[in-house]
Amino acid sequence: MLGTRRACGGAWLLRAARGPEPGRSASGARGQGWLQPTGYDTGVKVYNSLTRRKDPLIVSRADAASWYSCGPTVYDHAHLGHACSYVRFDIIRRILSRVFGCTVVMVMGITDVDDKIIRRANEMSVSPASLARLYEEDFKQDMAALKVLPPTAYLRVTEHVPQIVAFIERLIANGHAYCTAKGNVYFDLQSRGDRYGKLVGVAPGPVGEPVDSDKRHTSDFALWKAAKPQEPFWGSPWGDGRPGWHIECSTMASLVFGSQLDIHSGGVDLAFPHHENEIAQCEAFHQCPQWGNYFLHSGHLHVKGGGEKMSKSLKNYVTIKDFLRSTSPDVFRLFCLRSSYRSAIDYSEGALLEARSLLRATAAFVEDARAYLRGQLGHAQQRSVSPAGLLGLCQASPVPGKPGGPGARDGREEAAPQGAGDGRADLRDVPGLTYRGRALASEHPPRWPSQEPRGPRSPAVLGAIVASVEQFFETVGISLAERQVWLPLFSVLFRDFSYMPACNRRFLPSEPPGGRSSCGAGTSASTLCRGWGGAWTPAPPRAHPAAEVGAGPGHWEEGAPRPLAACDALRRDLAVHGISIKDRSGSSTWELLDPRTEDPKPRS
Repeated sequence: MLGTRRACGGAWLLRAARGPEPGRSASGARGQGWLQPTGYDTGVKVYNSLTRRKDPLIVSRADAASWYSCGPTVYDHAHLGHACSYVRFDIIRRILSRVFGCTVVMVMGITDVDDKIIRRANEMSVSPASLARLYEEDFKQDMAALKVLPPTAYLRVTEHVPQIVAFIERLIANGHAYCTAKGNVYFDLQSRGDRYGKLVGVAPGPVGEPVDSDKRHTSDFALWKAAKPQEPFWGSPWGDGRPGWHIECSTMASLVFGSQLDIHSGGVDLAFPHHENEIAQCEAFHQCPQWGNYFLHSGHLHVKGGGEKMSKSLKNYVTIKDFLRSTSPDVFRLFCLRSSYRSAIDYSEGALLEARSLLRATAAFVEDARAYLRGQLGHAQQRSVSPAGLLGLCQASPVPGKPGGPGARDGREEAAPQGAGDGRADLRDVPGLTYRGRALASEHPPRWPSQEPRGPRSPAVLGAIVASVEQFFETVGISLAERQVWLPLFSVLFRDFSYMPACNRRFLPSEPPGGRSSCGAGTSASTLCRGWGGAWTPAPPRAHPAAEVGAGPGHWEEGAPRPLAACDALRRDLAVHGISIKDRSGSSTWELLDPRTEDPKPRS
């Protein structure tokens, strides 16, 4: 975490107030006077809320692209609406870093003093500071569980109050803010003239103003709030009080990045008034024509059927912790990836099931392809597939938006690809690639040098497809291999079963000692195997079944039903634990499936 700077109006304020960096070209025709930056062209296009179109993403430096993210107000558990926004921007950040070579310096602001925090702390009879710390750590744990990369630095509002006071002082000196007799400080919106409204196009109207308001104009907004009884406060030139909401992010972003910010992100509900007021404050402070170059806004998560966004105020939310008890973070990331990051997305059981099915199908393909490369996968004749054509899809980098790779249809794809920048990544390429890969694998088993020619030499092509699919999912933070975490353990526990030829399994006993196994969902693998331990001595993998018939206790004549029933029972018990056994040519393989299959319902 960046250290707190205590000096008011110090060197950082002088550097921050200098104005825009040189070399920024004006382009008045590009939407409401937007100035196209100069610097490092990433080769990416993003939808810019400032221009309402996709613009080339040009950052100040390739080794330090600046990104400010509005963080949470920490007064309660985070829910899936928050998760959806942070996961979507995390995917874009990963693509920028891992595909386009941009080192992103991301700062996230944490609002740890606020009306909601104070009210909730009073309800719980705790201090606002302790409540905020509790839920800040809770939020960080949730983000880690969702595989969201942490920002370069978290900045807390309460640790930067002196800098906020200095920021307000500069706004007053520049003629853009004023202090009232009550000790409040407001931003004078009329001082901005027609420069206000870059995101929304209009100035706010007089909505819900108290009759005793001490503002000059109803559209002015608070920079400093005079202290009230039973509330935390800090000293200032205008009396005790605490910062307003909008000034917090403006100060902390300027503290780190100065007068030019490459990317600013948040939910679409933050565009107005929060981001609009941030722009007004920062451009008035830095006395520059353009402070933030690109504003990215994510769509809401809606509760399907209700047409309303998921929010705490509507009490229709599912907390991240509750959700992850039954659904994996990989499924949720894929759920978010299947729609544009700017669009609203419906939370429903059906949509989650579709994401889960796609993830399982892709992971199953990867495992089957590996079995094929090991010579374990049988084949059935299907329609012809061109290995050369498939190899052409995988020759370039397979990650989303990479020029020359899948999805690089015009060489300048959007950061969250699928169709130039809507945030869906090149997910539409994956099912087709895996489908054709399956067709290729099912045509012929791999031909090794010692074998007779049996068809196209395809292991290298199939390997390229597997690498392409795996690299795509790795880039967007989705793990296809996580289901194999317990592979080394289970390989030891079940190796005799997994690799015993199918024809030899008839010699297993039908029941474990003490009766048929009835393992529950919480049973460990060692418990699952304990009932079978010592009941039989497995036949060597290469043993011929005829040599074993009648060889001693624990063996049965060929065709006896009980051993087959034992195999079926063991398969069922393994399936309870998410282990799927697949018969191959001459042996068996298995895969560990995601055990979290049930979907939580929204609270009501």
